[in-house]
Amino acid sequence: MNETQAEEIVVADIGGTHARFALARIAGGRVAALGDAATLKVSDYPDLPAAWRAFAARLGREPPPRACFAVACPVRGEVLKFTNNPWVFRPGELAGELGIDELVLVNDFGAVAHAVAETDPQELIHIAGPRRPPPRPGIVSIIGPGTGLGVALLLFDRHGHRVVETEGGHAEFAPLDDFEAALALRLRQSFGRVSIERVISGSGLAQIRAAMPHAENAALFADDRDLWAAAISGDDLLARAALERFCLCLGAAAGDIALTHGAGAIVLGGGLPPRIKDFLRGPGFAQRLVAKGRYAETMADLPVWLIAHEQPGLFGAAAAFAARRP
Repeated sequence: MNETQAEEIVVADIGGTHARFALARIAGGRVAALGDAATLKVSDYPDLPAAWRAFAARLGREPPPRACFAVACPVRGEVLKFTNNPWVFRPGELAGELGIDELVLVNDFGAVAHAVAETDPQELIHIAGPRRPPPRPGIVSIIGPGTGLGVALLLFDRHGHRVVETEGGHAEFAPLDDFEAALALRLRQSFGRVSIERVISGSGLAQIRAAMPHAENAALFADDRDLWAAAISGDDLLARAALERFCLCLGAAAGDIALTHGAGAIVLGGGLPPRIKDFLRGPGFAQRLVAKGRYAETMADLPVWLIAHEQPGLFGAAAAFAARRP
């Protein structure tokens, strides 16, 4: 692909914890290049335009006049509010506030779905099920825990691919044993309704650990980051046990989502799966994924992959913008 003919744009992946910006080049309806990411902490900025100005200052020149932002919220309505982030903005006014000519907004996991569509199957990491690439034509469920829980549907057909953005992470959490029933009750007392995201997300590990026997005598952690590190390393046995339960719950939810979508494959994204891929390859995730009663045999034939791209949200935002160009 001739990069001299490529169009330069700004892409952003804005979640609950971080806002990532980069430059990208697109040509021929594809992503020609993706630059290095500038990662900003959401909590350091009062709003999205302030983060944009910080990125522009780092860039050291005027940003390109076109952009595509992947945002962790439903992309509809006159006012958008992030699910796990205090920023609020009006889509119809944002381009003017940023001083650019064209702005495309996509849901963050819609962007990951676009990234999966443009990723060579050889670059996916196998997690469970048969080593069969995602079906073309066919449906792929895109699922990913990070600060929240993202869900999207990717449809390959004879025209290429289409992405359906969803809020599947906010479906009801379904307990499958006594411990999970007690966990759901505990969460219900705090939040009222208990969504899957309350359990399968960055903050969910602390909720699981707190519900375990003898948790009141366990060591305290400064934040979720330290807790996850202790769980992955095994330095805290209760945190490790919570991580194993997390994988069980993710497997059960992923199977339910794939059944709902009629999927022929699952691709995991988000910030957490790359860090815990070895745990996901253990028996718990796959057993819960498959344990769907009369559909157990069907689910056992479902391949599960992990997108390996370091910045799938940014790459996907670029791919989503490119798909709109001839």
